Amino acid sequence: EVQLVESGGGLVQPGGSLRLSCAASGLTFSRYGMSWYRQAPGKERRFVATITSTGGSTNYAEPVKGRFTISRDNAKSTVYLQMNTLKPDDTAVYYCNPIGLPYWGQGTQVTVSS
Repeated sequence: EVQLVESGGGLVQPGGSLRLSCAASGLTFSRYGMSWYRQAPGKERRFVATITSTGGSTNYAEPVKGRFTISRDNAKSTVYLQMNTLKPDDTAVYYCNPIGLPYWGQGTQVTVSS
């Protein structure tokens, strides 16, 4: 059974930073590219960032380019999202997803507010 456990969210002031983690189990993690998505209240889930299976290539949604960094540790079956210079518009529940698989974790809430 594939399990994804996101963590690291919280309440942060505008301009602050957070590092999200997603621990995966039940799949050969190193074979899958991984993505982060987010869903704000009343809105659709949207793509945030993606990383290839080896970590050699990344891609970001325009709103987070230059502020967020996705990375992974295949030895730990974990993908990370470093979020800097956070804005109120970044407030959402953040989810990770193995590319091509229909699995999602419970998400982790990020709230950016003064």
